[in-house]
Amino acid sequence: MSKNILILSSSPRRGGNSDTLCDEFMRGAIESGNQVEKIFLRDKNIHPCTGCSVCSRYKKPCPQKDDVAEVIEKMLAADVIVMGTPVYFYAMSAQMKMMIDRCCGPYTEMKNKEFYFIATAAEARNCRRHTKWADWYRERSGL
Repeated sequence: MSKNILILSSSPRRGGNSDTLCDEFMRGAIESGNQVEKIFLRDKNIHPCTGCSVCSRYKKPCPQKDDVAEVIEKMLAADVIVMGTPVYFYAMSAQMKMMIDRCCGPYTEMKNKEFYFIATAAEARNCRRHTKWADWYRERSGL
């Protein structure tokens, strides 16, 4: 059965290591008969969360005027969400962090989805640290 797959590539470099792995994931998913869309977060206007609680407390759309509402709408419509990021200073990229922070209100609507995480890093000896944020997000989203 075909799935609707959304890939969020947060590399600040088009064609960088994590972006290339996102492309390979996309190629394999398309070859398997799935519908795939890749969003390059660097190309989107994403403001940081201001902590106003409009989305989480009042369940209303975020008042910020940027591209996040469009991305969240696509995340909610997807069956599978792939988050690709380079690892900088043992954490995800700033682009991915800002996107995840802006999912504060609607993350409870992202149930029954498959999530895949693609992370690239140059230092292998501390690999477990690189996945802590993925574990944290998965625990809070009920996956």
